[in-house]
Amino acid sequence: MQASKTLELWVGLFVAIGLVALFFVAMQVSNLGELRAARGSYRITARFENIGSLKVRAPVSVAGVRVGRVSHIGFDNRTYEAIVEMRIDPAYDTLPADTSASILTAGLLGEQYIGLSPGGSEERLKDGDELELTQSAIVLEQVISRFLFNKAEGEGVKGSDKGEQDHGETAPTP
Repeated sequence: MQASKTLELWVGLFVAIGLVALFFVAMQVSNLGELRAARGSYRITARFENIGSLKVRAPVSVAGVRVGRVSHIGFDNRTYEAIVEMRIDPAYDTLPADTSASILTAGLLGEQYIGLSPGGSEERLKDGDELELTQSAIVLEQVISRFLFNKAEGEGVKGSDKGEQDHGETAPTP
């Protein structure tokens, strides 16, 4: 009887530790562990025609190094564009004012993030600035449908060209 209570206690303790570990893994995967912006971070915005599946708390990187996170995503009813607000860590306060932003995908089907490409301006980005040069997300479904449409259209043209060539040719008479 005493051994079974001890075993139950150890199993319960093991399950509790497993649940705590699962909680920490979930926090890391969902980026909820970094909810607050770094002290002294500055805010920049960018407008995109299509943000794909970009989400709040997505990484913002320069040359593969995370320099900030997406803090808010909104919609402009006048221009019909998505407005993305980013918080950049204070350690990266030397980004040029002509920096461009692109929405990229980590891997083939990975999460989307914003990649910044620094320009050559002497002026630096400061709190509240808006990036002028942006490139929207590439939506895989649109690329595939465009490819299939062009492929079908190309075969239709080849077929009609071939038919016209065969139809217009006549055998020479001896």
